[in-house]
Amino acid sequence: MAAGPHVDIGPVLPQHPSWWDVFVLVVLTVLSSVFLFINMVSAVLIAKKWIYPHLEGVEIALMPLVLVSGEAAGYVFILACMYLLVTRVQHRPDVLAAIDWNWPSNPGWYLFAGLLLSVVLQGLAQLLPIPKNLPIDSMFRTPAEAWALSIFGITLAPLMEELFFRGFLYPVLNRRIGLPAAVVLTAVPFALLHGSQLKFAWGPMLVIFLVGLVLTMVRAKQNSVAASLLIHMAYNGTITVAMFAATDGFRHLEKLNP
Repeated sequence: MAAGPHVDIGPVLPQHPSWWDVFVLVVLTVLSSVFLFINMVSAVLIAKKWIYPHLEGVEIALMPLVLVSGEAAGYVFILACMYLLVTRVQHRPDVLAAIDWNWPSNPGWYLFAGLLLSVVLQGLAQLLPIPKNLPIDSMFRTPAEAWALSIFGITLAPLMEELFFRGFLYPVLNRRIGLPAAVVLTAVPFALLHGSQLKFAWGPMLVIFLVGLVLTMVRAKQNSVAASLLIHMAYNGTITVAMFAATDGFRHLEKLNP
């Protein structure tokens, strides 16, 4: 990585964060989760009334396009909460500086690192007990759903995950418990976030945990959330390209679950 390491990890919260900062972060997480649930219910009700009037609510709730639209709207709320936390609670008008965005001078290297990370960890996954028919695989049922999930997984999802885990959670933990523990404890909830998509099976969960470790270490060493975001996007993008190729351009999605 050409963007050399920084000894001082730039602050996201005030210079000497207190337990109040942690409390605000926890409240943000709870409110975000509640809003996501309410938003998903609203999306299901709207879809049942206007798009799928003959389907049961449970069937609609499991539709990937409904899930993605509800989650995307929920992420807008989370983004607004993050903005208010920085600008109103912390009184820091420069949001990008507050979260250590720090766009790297050589983004191509980070994109390549994400590709390499994806290849290495997907190779490791071949040696682990990965259950067949994971919930995430069953969401790719039609080309439209595959495209929607792929675009979401390369853009909005990694952006919000990096802002939350590496932009907000990591700095709080780093100042309270130190760098090594903060890196691990940032990767754990990151992996758990994806657990329902992976049946909480230890094989794929280990892979996601390792992804979280690498992303947090890059964020810490390079003092840059943008750097970890580029790696995250490239990691997801590499998997998407592999799926695209394996299914003949998403035309034969049955190949995902032979």
